[in-house]
Amino acid sequence: MNQRQAFLVMGANGAVGSNVAHILRGKGHAVFLAGRNDNELKQLSAEIDAPFEIANAASFADYESAARRCVDEHGGLDGIVNCAGSVLLKPAHLTTESEYDSTVADNLTSAFAAVRAAAKTMRKRGGSVVLMSSSAARIGLSNHEAIAAAKAGVIGLMQSAAATYANKGIRVNALAPGLVKSKMTRRIWDNEKSAEVSRNMHPLRRLGEPEEVARLIIWLLDPENSWVTGQTFGIDGGLATVAAPRHV
Repeated sequence: MNQRQAFLVMGANGAVGSNVAHILRGKGHAVFLAGRNDNELKQLSAEIDAPFEIANAASFADYESAARRCVDEHGGLDGIVNCAGSVLLKPAHLTTESEYDSTVADNLTSAFAAVRAAAKTMRKRGGSVVLMSSSAARIGLSNHEAIAAAKAGVIGLMQSAAATYANKGIRVNALAPGLVKSKMTRRIWDNEKSAEVSRNMHPLRRLGEPEEVARLIIWLLDPENSWVTGQTFGIDGGLATVAAPRHV
């Protein structure tokens, strides 16, 4: 990405989103930050000199407003990264209706809102949309029913949107990470017993780092890779596709 471009990062206060924002600004691009945490967004905004807006990613109106603000602030919008999401690890029979609804809203509705905002804002100049799915959408993992349903929906949404908006030059792709060390997953990896179980599930025997996911997102945003759309990229230490080796 040699030419300066403008990007909206939703969920920018999270571990992956903030890494994406830092990398983009380091490359000289314009970034508009959006998310729910006012204090964290203010701090990130000051660190990288980027405007921000408090937004609920599951709100169509908030997402569209953030996209318009990016255009107003930077003169255009070349890509949207939806890093908003949540994690719920419960079997279906213990999941409440409100927990299910919020999981779908945080993960699937936010992705739909990202596509909708991109289509309304980027139809004339094209660009890239990157959504977040999960390895749980690609392999059966116990106690992941709600999050797996939402994240599988993201993949279906991504493929349909990639087909719908290809003639507008809008590329849509998704990432399917394994367990990434972030604030959202801290209760899993910060406990050594559960962290060890998680590491052993991943064939590469370690958890992901936010910057690793961020670098793949940057690659998908780059117009040099403009022949890539409708794809789900596993970044999961082999979790969804490789049998974990036995201890030797």
